[in-house]
Amino acid sequence: MPQPTRLQQDLAERIVQLVNDDGLAIGALLNENSLARRLEVSRTPVRGALQHLEEQGIVARRPNRGVELIAIPQKNLASAPPPDDDEEWLVRIARDHRAGSLPQDISEIEVMRRYGLNRPAVQRVLSRLADLEMVERKPGYGWRFLTGTRDRATHDESYRFRLMVEPMGILEASFRLDPSWIEMMRRLHGDTLERHWHESSSVAFFEMNAAFHEGLAAASGNRFVHAAIRHQNQLRRFSQYDWKFGFERVVVNCREHLEMLDYLARDEREIASLLMRRHLERASQVRSE
Repeated sequence: MPQPTRLQQDLAERIVQLVNDDGLAIGALLNENSLARRLEVSRTPVRGALQHLEEQGIVARRPNRGVELIAIPQKNLASAPPPDDDEEWLVRIARDHRAGSLPQDISEIEVMRRYGLNRPAVQRVLSRLADLEMVERKPGYGWRFLTGTRDRATHDESYRFRLMVEPMGILEASFRLDPSWIEMMRRLHGDTLERHWHESSSVAFFEMNAAFHEGLAAASGNRFVHAAIRHQNQLRRFSQYDWKFGFERVVVNCREHLEMLDYLARDEREIASLLMRRHLERASQVRSE
């Protein structure tokens, strides 16, 4: 099984916290949608966190019932994940897809031949892409990419849309942000700044970045804002996995996120909204050659 990402490990710890805080007993059912709302993230990383807890014998998936609590977990159970070799292949596939050298429909045999992987490795990587809603299994045979390549016009249009939505989402009257989410994001950003950067680090970096923007969209309390930003992240995933801007741009991104979190922690949302606009305007000017 693929190693859990740092985000999934942090979410697993927060699920453990919720289980203890809610006083749940063995046999209680955990709902992915409910957990995603409470944790202010999408269902994909929650699903990965629950899988991590399942591997530790804390929950089990029951047919036609859902995820059942089978052991009372202790706090601080998660440790830092070891490097994930599959992320190198995610980056390679993202780069080839972005370059247009991978067809929209692919087979496992084609992927095996192109990258020199055995079938279990190909199935594992494709299954991970499917969990991220980047590919889907075709009826009967093969796989299909769910996202297309992004040209410059699409890039610019996407950022103009986000500039209309994300800063205003922070100003919604229904905006509520859990302090534990802020602390989790601070920890993830701090870890990113301290960790040695290598090419496949772009996968974990994008997933953290996506969780940041989706979390703020979810906190708006407006389901349409949340759905829109989740869709934007989905469209950006392949292009951002093929990261071409170096660690310097990662540092700028993280520091701008951390500055927003500082103001949001003090409920100074007007300033945070302005910082989000500035952040998106700057990001929109970053282009690969």
